[in-house]
Amino acid sequence: MNELRDLYQEMILEHSRSPRNRRVIDEDAGDVHHADGHNPLCGDEVTVYVRLEGGTVADVSFEGSGCAISTASASILTETLRGKSREEAEEVFRRFHGLVTGTSEASEEMGKLLVFGGVSEFPARVKCATLAWHTFRAAIEEQPADGPVTTE
Repeated sequence: MNELRDLYQEMILEHSRSPRNRRVIDEDAGDVHHADGHNPLCGDEVTVYVRLEGGTVADVSFEGSGCAISTASASILTETLRGKSREEAEEVFRRFHGLVTGTSEASEEMGKLLVFGGVSEFPARVKCATLAWHTFRAAIEEQPADGPVTTE
């Protein structure tokens, strides 16, 4: 079990050091949406960009700064949700949220998201892990920009 936990920790650190899809999606690229998120507890800030094609996440990226868990979560989100329908993305969000809050069981089909299973043991870190996910939802739902999505 310790070897698996070490592997998960290393994956989080790798995605934090070398995040995938950290970039802006050009607004001229089509149906592009974005939202800003902020975690006042940790100071994490993220902007998530989503390009939709016919209800499918054709591209997703992020920019921002934050702790290792926040950055790794945003990075893995971009890899996980690309190619998913809006409905599939919502289901992945629901499962991920259950995993990090400890309200649902982990399953092999969650793939890389399983690395965040231990976050439920540290309630303050749940907000770090879920910030990009809540911000993604705000982007695809085109929530009004009356301020950033927060974890409070």
